[in-house]
Amino acid sequence: MPKLQAELKNVINDRLAAVPPAQIRAFDEEISAVPGLVKLTLGEPDFAVPDHVKKAAITSIEDNDSHYSASKGKIELRQAISKYLERTRHVSYDPEQEIVVTVGATEAVTATTFAMLNPGDKVIIPTPAFSLYFPSVSLTGAEAVKVDTSDDGFLLSADRLEKVLAEEGPAVKAVLLNYPNNPTGRSYTKEELAALAKVIAEHHLYAIVDEIYSSLMYDHRFYSLASILCEQTILISGLSKSHAMTGYRVGYVAGPADFIKTMAKMHSFMVTAPNNTAQAAAIEALNNGDEDPVEFKQIYKKRRDRLATAMRKMGFEIALPDGAFYIFAKIPAKFGTDDMEFARKLAHEARVGVIPGNAFGPGGEGHIRLSYAAADEVIDTAIERLQAFMNNL
Repeated sequence: MPKLQAELKNVINDRLAAVPPAQIRAFDEEISAVPGLVKLTLGEPDFAVPDHVKKAAITSIEDNDSHYSASKGKIELRQAISKYLERTRHVSYDPEQEIVVTVGATEAVTATTFAMLNPGDKVIIPTPAFSLYFPSVSLTGAEAVKVDTSDDGFLLSADRLEKVLAEEGPAVKAVLLNYPNNPTGRSYTKEELAALAKVIAEHHLYAIVDEIYSSLMYDHRFYSLASILCEQTILISGLSKSHAMTGYRVGYVAGPADFIKTMAKMHSFMVTAPNNTAQAAAIEALNNGDEDPVEFKQIYKKRRDRLATAMRKMGFEIALPDGAFYIFAKIPAKFGTDDMEFARKLAHEARVGVIPGNAFGPGGEGHIRLSYAAADEVIDTAIERLQAFMNNL
């Protein structure tokens, strides 16, 4: 085993050293060794990739599709993304100039922030939010302005945005929104987005919108800010959640050509080009798989309702998710507000794995996130164990 020379131990990127490890993954790894643990930790669909999508991937391999694609992705996939966004968002994106295929939405977020931000800039992020956003901003030298929305139904209102902009000043360059949201599952109505768009337009800001869960809305229609303010919106999405393709790592960014040109440069430095076989699968999913998420969504909704009903009976406070596949539950007051301690107790005493709410920034404290992207029997077992644990406490 090679041992790093002592004189090199501190030769590292200082900004990266100041960023803690990804908390969701770190906590999941910490508790994974608990014997018999039922895990509701990670946001990964338990469904198999649809057969027609898998066949497209197999055909790609059999056809020796093994050479570099265009850095921005296969033109056939960018065309499929363009058509998909036109029929779902009613916005027309040029496949040549306004779309980049990325290695998952994770790379999409990072390539976007690095293409957009300079040291000293600020980005407003409503919290609780997916913890990846914070280092993606801070590693550029910019500042993530975390706005706690827990007292506002976990949504950023136009009035609140105006107040934050007045406080933070002209250094603010963007607002980063994720809807339906991870971890809360909350999303915005058309009217709420229109009010936000008015503020964003007046202040000449970018809107970075992560819509990775857009196909998983339960009780209301999905609305996109890009449909209202396309000239200032950088739209990020992918195939991981809609088609259970997390391991395929296919995401994309769509936006005005002037920005996409710069973002595509950053993307090319990071990954050169996306994977051909995964792109072939994504082309099939987007062209012929609109019904695939519908089946998944029906099952997720039943799981959501069953888990939310059971946890409310146990004393947890829950804002019913509009979409995605998470329950963000407030720990009953009699058990305190230390969500890390509570989550560890759940893992070791109840053998149920969840994620502590503090991983998602201000407003997450005193909460836990449970993913119901798990088999029905796993959720049933988790409910039984949670009930026994709460009764014993």
